[in-house]
Amino acid sequence: MILKNTKQNRQLAAVILKRGGVGVMPSDTLYGIMGSALNPVAVKRIYKLRKRNIRKPFLVLIKSPSDLKKFGIAYRGDSKIVGNRFWPGGVTIIFPCPNKKFSYLHRGTNTVAFRVPKSKWLREFLRISGPLVAPSANWEGSEPALTVTQARRYFGNNIEFYLDGNKRQGLPSTVIGLKKGKIVVVRQGRVRIPSNVL
Repeated sequence: MILKNTKQNRQLAAVILKRGGVGVMPSDTLYGIMGSALNPVAVKRIYKLRKRNIRKPFLVLIKSPSDLKKFGIAYRGDSKIVGNRFWPGGVTIIFPCPNKKFSYLHRGTNTVAFRVPKSKWLREFLRISGPLVAPSANWEGSEPALTVTQARRYFGNNIEFYLDGNKRQGLPSTVIGLKKGKIVVVRQGRVRIPSNVL
């Protein structure tokens, strides 16, 4: 079903995802195909829908750094300095996550990438839904969907809902990691990382 982006429909969509459903909705960057990051079945389904290489992990949207505790991750040191600088916003940060319980997320890399979105309504959505895997809404190797119409060409009626947020900008988040006290840019996106953060 296609839902207009209203408060009532956002609450409905958040509950669907919390209960294990999968849907397409706007983030503050692109449209994403989303499911609960705490539900291995939902994550597996998104891999299949996106035709995604199963060795490549997804990024996870969280409402605030406090959600990192749900994945056994401590928010401290350089990671906290960087997170406090760029969150909420368009920067995704890679954290160590060696817990085997979350192997369905880290896919053997022992790391998971997290982002706190800039959008206030999306953070409120995450408060209801919980953390979400949120890859762009497209098949792997194809152009990301910028509209619900484009997303439907990829996923048709194989998901629970589409939340229409009009056309999105075509720039993904910037992905960074931390190595030996330095920031490593893994993917350059909409945010430029200055050299003097750490």
